[in-house]
Amino acid sequence: MTSDDLLRIVIVDDEPLARTVVREYAAAEAGVDIVAECANGFEAVKAVTELKPDLVLLDVQMPKLDGFEVLELIGGDVPVVFITAYDQYALRAFEVHAIDYLLKPFSAERFQQAIARARERRRATLPVDEIVREARPRTGPVERVLIRDGTQVHVLPVDKIDYVEAQDDYVAFKSEGKQYLKDQALGAVEAALDASRFVRIHRSYILNIDRIARVELYAKDSRVAILRDGTKLPVSRAGYARLSELL
Repeated sequence: MTSDDLLRIVIVDDEPLARTVVREYAAAEAGVDIVAECANGFEAVKAVTELKPDLVLLDVQMPKLDGFEVLELIGGDVPVVFITAYDQYALRAFEVHAIDYLLKPFSAERFQQAIARARERRRATLPVDEIVREARPRTGPVERVLIRDGTQVHVLPVDKIDYVEAQDDYVAFKSEGKQYLKDQALGAVEAALDASRFVRIHRSYILNIDRIARVELYAKDSRVAILRDGTKLPVSRAGYARLSELL
């Protein structure tokens, strides 16, 4: 067995019995080392960040943070095999994009196949954004934003967002006097938020319209939005046109 065949894995499932089954199957596999077992998504993000495993066996249906949200937070550097009970929309995406998926209940032989496939593709980077985009049910704008800060995860309800600012390769979510940085494009944030509540007022800013106190003329063809807390944000001509449609 070569070093390429050795797998350090993290098991993530909120059901103790399900973790037991995966643990027993993994223990029977040569060259598989279970470095962590996680009962929820927050534990999973912490374990993956600290331990940097070769493979994550990730349940889809979990409370608080589901498998898709964990995937979004840990990024695409760690290969993932998904575990799911019934979500057909997820299965279709996994068949195309993921290393593999395991449909509960699965046999030891099926588990072996997934491990073998993971070994073959362990160096491949998964197209995480595409997996999340295609696998998630299209139920409308997001109601919360997930932000990883080291091993910590911040869950930010969109109602708490004052505005979003582009900062180089990151975006900064401003909320209740605090700032949360996320490695994401401002355009992607704009597409995910409710267009009836959030508006792109400038190439660098998205504003929660509930936070506006007033809009003032700043210079020719440019304005400034003054928020309830006194914060001033630039408003471009195109941004003002979009803003006027909502006010």
